[in-house]
Amino acid sequence: MTENLTQTAPPLAVRVATGTTVAELSGEIDLLVAQSLTARLDALTAATCPDLVLDMSAVSFIDCQGLGVLCRTRNRVLARQGRLRLITRDACFLRLLRIVGLTDVFEIHPRLPRLS
Repeated sequence: MTENLTQTAPPLAVRVATGTTVAELSGEIDLLVAQSLTARLDALTAATCPDLVLDMSAVSFIDCQGLGVLCRTRNRVLARQGRLRLITRDACFLRLLRIVGLTDVFEIHPRLPRLS
């Protein structure tokens, strides 16, 4: 039996509202999608002062590789004097962030902030 381990990115719907980029992630964020997702998020954080909101509401699973992608994105945003917000109410994801000591590293909101 062989498994298809092709690399794909999770669905990522992107929109811009008043200078803020909102990227809605869904599905699994794991080893199989990390590289392609990193490339897409790198493109979204390439400008000076990026304002990025990652809506994680529809993410069903995230592993340590996925956390690495989020940390890399955060570091790129901060290096460019930008802002990154995560949107989630998922208790398992919030618990995972607590366990690995990342709760205070990310700006986390339960729902998408109002964007004019």
